Amino acid sequence: MSRNALQLKEQIISIFKRRGPSLPIHISKETGLDLLFASAFLSELIGDKMIKISVMKIGSSPLYFLPGQEHLLENFIEFLNKKEREAFLLLKEKKFLKDSEQEPAIRVALRAIKDFAFEYRKNDELYWKFLRADESEFVEKKKDEVVLEPQEMSVEIIMNPKAIEVNEKIEPIIKSEEKAEIKKPAKVSKKSPARKKQDDKFFNRVKEFLDGKNAEIVEIISAGSSELILKIKVGHKEKILVAYKKKNISEKDIISAYRRAQKYELPFLVTSLGEPSKTLTELIEAVRILSDVERVK
Repeated sequence: MSRNALQLKEQIISIFKRRGPSLPIHISKETGLDLLFASAFLSELIGDKMIKISVMKIGSSPLYFLPGQEHLLENFIEFLNKKEREAFLLLKEKKFLKDSEQEPAIRVALRAIKDFAFEYRKNDELYWKFLRADESEFVEKKKDEVVLEPQEMSVEIIMNPKAIEVNEKIEPIIKSEEKAEIKKPAKVSKKSPARKKQDDKFFNRVKEFLDGKNAEIVEIISAGSSELILKIKVGHKEKILVAYKKKNISEKDIISAYRRAQKYELPFLVTSLGEPSKTLTELIEAVRILSDVERVK
C-alpha cells in the first residue's frame, strides 16, 4: 500500500471520529476523493475491520461508522419507516421484548431494525434486547413475564380490529388488570387472546405466501383483524399487497384495493383465503385487455 493511500485511510478515520456515522458522499466531500474512490476506500476499511456498516439505509446507502459509535445511529431513526420507528421506541423504553407477545407488525419491524434490536434467548424463548441494554437488566418475574422494574399494574395492548384503513393509525385499547369496581369483565378481555392468535396465524400465512414468491415486506401499512395492507418488493419492483382474511372477495374488494394502491402510485396484488369466483376472474381478464370505455354521442 502506498503512503498516500495509508494517509487517506487515516484521514477517513479522523473524519469518523469527528462527525460520527457518515455517508460515502460526506467522505468524498471532506477528502476531495471521487465518490467511487471514496466508496472503494470505505470497502477496504470494512475489510480491515476498522469501520462498520449499518443495516439501515439513508436513501440507497448505508451509514459507515467506527466500532463503538453504534449508539450514534439513533440520530438517524427518522429514516426508518413508521412501524420500524414504533418498534424502536417501544424496545428503547422496555429494553427487552418477548417476541411472541408482540403484534405481527412489530415482530416484523424488530427483525428489520438490526442496528438496534438484538436477539436474546432465555429459557428457549426469543426476546429482543435493545442496543444499549445490559443483560444484567433482564429480570424474569414469571415464566412468561419479563419486567425491568416493579409496576403497580400490568398493561396489555390490544389491536383495534376496526383500524383497517390505509395510513390509519392503529389505536391501542389499553386494558388494565388492576382490580376495579366493575361487576362484569369486558367481553373483549376474554376474546382478545384468541383474536391475537388468529391474527398472528393469518399474518404468518401471508408471509409464507410472500416467501414462496421471493417477495420482501418493505412496510406494513395496515394490520387489521380482517385484512393486511403491505408494501412489498418483488425483485426491484415495489407493489401494494392487500390480503383479505376471507374466502370470497368481491368486485368491491378489488376496487377498494385499487384505491388504496393509487395513493402510493404502485401496482397492486390481492390475495384471499379462497379462489376467486369464475365471474370475478373473467371480469379481471376482461379489464386486463380492455382498451377503453367510451360514450357514443
